Amino acid sequence: MTNPLFHYLATTEEHAPVPAMVAICNWLRPGKGEASAAVIARVTELLLWLEEHPEAHNRLSASLRQWLLEAVYFDVLTALGILSRRGFGRELIDRLYERLNPWPADELNIGDAVSLVFHRDDDPDWVSAMPTDTWIQFLAVLWDYDSEQIQDIRKRVCSEMLYAIEMLSIWVAAEELDDEIVRLDPRVVSRDSAFIAQQRELASFIRTYQQWLEGEAEFYDDDHARVLLGQCADALTLLRKRMVEKGSSVALTHLLERLNQTLERIGLLLDILTERDREAFNDSAIELLRQLVRAGSERNSLSVLWRQNSRIVARSITQNASHQGEHYVTSDRREYLSMLRSGAGGGFIIAAMALVKIQVVAQGFTPGLETLFTSLNYGLGFMLIHMVGCTVATKQPAMTAAHFANAVEQEDKGRANATKLADLLVRVSRSQFIAIVGNVSIALALAWALTLGWGRWQGAVLIPADTANYLLHKLDMVHSPALFHAAIAGVWLFVSGLIAGYYDNRAARVGLAVRLAAHPLLTPWLPEGARKRLAAYVDDNYGALIGNFAFGVLLGTTGYLGGLLGLPLDIRHVAFASADLGYAASAVALSGEQLLFYGASVLMIGGINLWVSFSLALAVALRARGIRISSPGKLVGALWKLVRRQPLALVFPPASPVVAERLPPGDGREDGARQKDGDTSEPR
Repeated sequence: MTNPLFHYLATTEEHAPVPAMVAICNWLRPGKGEASAAVIARVTELLLWLEEHPEAHNRLSASLRQWLLEAVYFDVLTALGILSRRGFGRELIDRLYERLNPWPADELNIGDAVSLVFHRDDDPDWVSAMPTDTWIQFLAVLWDYDSEQIQDIRKRVCSEMLYAIEMLSIWVAAEELDDEIVRLDPRVVSRDSAFIAQQRELASFIRTYQQWLEGEAEFYDDDHARVLLGQCADALTLLRKRMVEKGSSVALTHLLERLNQTLERIGLLLDILTERDREAFNDSAIELLRQLVRAGSERNSLSVLWRQNSRIVARSITQNASHQGEHYVTSDRREYLSMLRSGAGGGFIIAAMALVKIQVVAQGFTPGLETLFTSLNYGLGFMLIHMVGCTVATKQPAMTAAHFANAVEQEDKGRANATKLADLLVRVSRSQFIAIVGNVSIALALAWALTLGWGRWQGAVLIPADTANYLLHKLDMVHSPALFHAAIAGVWLFVSGLIAGYYDNRAARVGLAVRLAAHPLLTPWLPEGARKRLAAYVDDNYGALIGNFAFGVLLGTTGYLGGLLGLPLDIRHVAFASADLGYAASAVALSGEQLLFYGASVLMIGGINLWVSFSLALAVALRARGIRISSPGKLVGALWKLVRRQPLALVFPPASPVVAERLPPGDGREDGARQKDGDTSEPR
């Protein structure tokens, strides 16, 4: 049977370049279940056929070379694969309109041609999987690099790349004066920076390179330009750090991401132009091809646009959370005991909150009023716990997950290793464990003591038997949806963490401390020192206070919303569950087996609270940074070595922390990496 592609190439007298490339790509594209080896085999078959049919080969190559001489390069080099400058809203509208009423593709525009040739969603996968050497061999034969016309094409492509670099460098320099960047670093308006310097240096490089192409000047290397581009990258890193202190926004995060992509594109184009060695040139050229194919397949995708911008929003929200997460991780025994005391204080207040909730329900209010009072009880109680310096254990995961994701991001950039991540995970686990111990033990003991003490003091029942039985039923992990309700509470813990991160970030961005210290309504009533102390406190605790109140409202309204919707919605929180168990167990007689069962239910509720909230928070934090845990097996191995060496480290800090130098060989650390002592910040 005649190969349809070969028949097409042999019988077509004058090839239209883009349709010819579409036909070739359609034939090369792997079928379902095929690996990249199948594509490589088809490339080899096509190259052999072209060698055996020189007339067809010459017709095809001449058509493709002429297309390269006439094609438009600017958009594909300066925009494809780089975040839009129009923002999410405008970009969404434009993509929707493009989907409904598309502009006809221009086959001379390389960006349009890329989208036409690689039009399938899975094309970027097999294009990336095909080895660089195979691509180079394929393109060399396809375009006939030995042709005399190739020199003209080379000059044209180089000129287009130089122009793209010039425009990209101008945009980088102009972006520096964006209001958001000036807010982060006011010095940019009063001095030359790397962003300005790189544009000046690249302008000189481009001018001399063009003269070199014409044989009018010696080759001008790009070493100094690369140094300046590196300084621009360092400046972006510094700006991201300042975002934690001064607050970020979606627009700012979008801007910095776009600047980073632009700098990377300039660097890639320089790699191709300077051609320091053939292997590096080949790698850079094919990397550009792969990037353009992926970007071309996604250029009008609404789902990709949503993922990109949701990642930007998530990064904006979690930027502050990763910094705050340090305060919830203990490193030594002093901090560990401090976290225990903090958790115990939280448990004391939670026992009182649980009793208030029981009494509110007993009053027989309408569902709306009961929900209002319950929400205020929870919200104000959580705020009080924070204000007196205590801890709600399950509030930790949302913050510690962002902190852990930040460490994963550092690992990918070579500044951390699996051993450090394992050590951080151990410290996170035992910090949450001891905080839960503090919450649960005190809440349970105080609830028990209050019920018994009230009975002896007043000679009356604090918790009626029917109420106690109802509380026990809600804790029954077998005969009630207690574990499902615990998962709902875990979701609300995660959401409240996002809310706290958002408002912490906003406080920094708007300069809340400065505004409050000079607020015209406070000035007549408070002296300057008091205003500054109040402003500093609100600024430091703004997100935590709002997040805690929001968490209380979410807990208080879930059951009411479930009733309105006719759904079995409610919440189970480990600290309140332990208090409820204490009140119920002291009001009705329970056997030892029943106490163990309900105790296990409380532990299961706590486990699900933590697992759901930590998993969601970690997923969002990783997505916000566009990363993943690249070596989970390596991390598990390092974690196992740490635990095997000191098993109690999961629940109690060792006298001297395990460090990388003391681990046996083969622990998965990077060369030269050393584990330092952990964070010593005070838990909040």
